[in-house]
Amino acid sequence: MLYTGGQAWAGANNRVRVAVIGIHGMGQNHIREYAALPDVDVAALCDVDANLFGPVIKKHFTDKGLKPPKTYTDLRKLYEDPEIDAVSIVTPNHWHTLAAIWAIQAGKHVSVEKPCCHNIYEGGKLVEAAKKYRVIVQDGAEQRSNPCAQSMAAFLHNGGLGEVYMAKGICYKWRNTIGRFPDETPPDGVDYDLWLGPAPRRPFNRNRFHYNWHWNWDYGNGDMGNQGVHEMDIARWGLGVKLPTKITAVGGHMMFDDAQETPNVLMALFEFPNPAGGGDKKKILQFEVRHWVSNGEDGMWLKGAKQGNDYMATSAGNVTGNLFFGSKGYMVKDVNRWRTCLGEKREPGESGSGIGNHYQNFITAIRSGDPQTFNRSIEEGFYSCALIHLGNIAYRLGRTLTFDPDTLRFPGDEEANAMLTREYRAPFVVPDKV
Repeated sequence: MLYTGGQAWAGANNRVRVAVIGIHGMGQNHIREYAALPDVDVAALCDVDANLFGPVIKKHFTDKGLKPPKTYTDLRKLYEDPEIDAVSIVTPNHWHTLAAIWAIQAGKHVSVEKPCCHNIYEGGKLVEAAKKYRVIVQDGAEQRSNPCAQSMAAFLHNGGLGEVYMAKGICYKWRNTIGRFPDETPPDGVDYDLWLGPAPRRPFNRNRFHYNWHWNWDYGNGDMGNQGVHEMDIARWGLGVKLPTKITAVGGHMMFDDAQETPNVLMALFEFPNPAGGGDKKKILQFEVRHWVSNGEDGMWLKGAKQGNDYMATSAGNVTGNLFFGSKGYMVKDVNRWRTCLGEKREPGESGSGIGNHYQNFITAIRSGDPQTFNRSIEEGFYSCALIHLGNIAYRLGRTLTFDPDTLRFPGDEEANAMLTREYRAPFVVPDKV
């Protein structure tokens, strides 16, 4: 099963045959987007819930006159299929890294949804695998493909706001209670052992299954690691930093007495060294999660926007985006637009916009990209995901943490270091040697 070298692209007739792993919810977006690209076949679907195959195939294939794809329950069997060139991993977070590493080792090109890792150890191993094998590996931080984000980063890095000393990531999403449900027998057609994969064995519960797994530490990373990973990536990119040296976080699960483990209100602060800056030679990134009634922080967000791919989760009820603060003024950004307000009078300055196609970028890279160059993006994805994990560790321990970016460790803090990884359930073990 291991793949050790070869061409980055060897597809017949220039067609790329993609398999989508995880077809509940966001996985159907992947199916639709790949199917719309020229010379791309969605050739296989994989999911531990066999009940999904019939409706999804009808909706996205047979109703449109398209050939039905192969179906797999076990991704390991899918990886043995020589007809599959690439996989798009849309599983719950706790499966992302292991599914990606196994696919890379099997010689498949990989696009892995955000966050690319469930903890910091996994992210390091994924980056290591992406550097070792000659396949394309794409991180799920899709805003990196948008001209809007690219022009934002260029403007900030070229001094448009002067010294950018602080960035803010915003994740204000209307999230109702998930309630409580008793443990029960897994539904017929669900391979629950395979769904658990690397996670500890626990009884089946609908609040730890479709979507609500996000709010359980065994599988998800809370809203900072769900919607917020996009805004975290933009904040870190615009600020021009990699990993922090100090982290603090406060918050809680407010209002609702239910089964959610992760916070629905969270304020995390990250401090980075800034040798070229003035004053205290540091930069600050702050991230905020809110779950209920909230303001928009800037006039650009007050009217809201349409839902959908253009603006993702920004609407009259939800606001997701970023603020940047510099010596010349500030910037506000959402998925499709950014604008600046300059000087003491906050006069309108430069602006930008534009949506790209993250899926097309993956396919283009498979056809003509150099893995050694393209795969640097997964390292950037890991750094952004690392901030999420560091913030969650600080929140769960209830104290400020000191971090060493070179060793990826908390010096002298074994309680915190123990949370950099997790116990894996054999045989679903992220390998130490990739």
